[in-house]
Amino acid sequence: MSDEEIRELVADGSASNERLDRYLSRITGLPRSQVQRLIDGGRVLVEGRRLKASATVLPGQRIRLSIPPPQPSALTPEPIPLEILYEDTDLVVLNKPAGLVVHPAPGHSRGTLVHALLHHCPDLPGIGEERRPGIVHRLDKDTSGVIVVAKTDAAMASLATQFKGRRVRKTYLALVHGEVEQTEARIATEIGRHERDRKRMAVRTRKGREAVTTYRVMKRLDGFTLLQVHPETGRTHQIRVHLSAIGHAVVGDKVYGGRKERKSGVRGAGCEVRAERQLLHAWKLGLFHPRTNDWMEFEAPLPADFATWLHPGSATDTTREKRIR
Repeated sequence: MSDEEIRELVADGSASNERLDRYLSRITGLPRSQVQRLIDGGRVLVEGRRLKASATVLPGQRIRLSIPPPQPSALTPEPIPLEILYEDTDLVVLNKPAGLVVHPAPGHSRGTLVHALLHHCPDLPGIGEERRPGIVHRLDKDTSGVIVVAKTDAAMASLATQFKGRRVRKTYLALVHGEVEQTEARIATEIGRHERDRKRMAVRTRKGREAVTTYRVMKRLDGFTLLQVHPETGRTHQIRVHLSAIGHAVVGDKVYGGRKERKSGVRGAGCEVRAERQLLHAWKLGLFHPRTNDWMEFEAPLPADFATWLHPGSATDTTREKRIR
């Protein structure tokens, strides 16, 4: 007897001329990459026929998916300490430290957040993509702060839909170079891969994707500004690219910060202070609980290395919101 999960559905009115892989990912909650593998492997039939992932779906078409059972994870759990802000049977919310990679990638096959999660949540394998179980969104390696992880398929589908539909509320703190003049502003551009350096992103007028960021000045310092930033979209390196584009790169950003960030230290506030990483912190995250639909908000304390820049001499202080108002 096969352990495959069979799902049968009839395309609804929202499917008009939508790509097969996009439609199935949206309707089933499965990652698009997983849907594409199912299609390529002949596990998706539309009206009894195999189609390409790029084929368009029409309302009323009958679709059958054969989903194989999840393979045992090739990842090895590791007892890496986690700072848990909230946890229940559906999700876990963490305060990710700077320096921790979220999931395995070239050059980072061990010691990631995923390895730590597998140790903390043994049932996580099979939730989402094989190399990214439970991962709904990401933070850059050197960005600290709030990240949410799904613990069930239903939670994964709900959270993925919320992020894609821009129903979550993301708030970052960024310390940037220069004294930002506008108290509040909105940055709207297109962002895409850099033409010459494919590891970098850049503001593009062609072949880019919509990217919108709003910010508000929280505190002006001597040569620096603390910003509260809200990314309305979720493009790779979006905040860093946008702030660099307006001439106020994130302090410590060696990719988008220009020549000054290649130096060993940056002088500010009357003394030389060293930024070992970009000073960008995912401060708050608001979302609807995937099962109860209650609105929830989570906050991650400002880490000590960031606090040092705002309050010299407080390197061991985990500065919270009241200290930076």
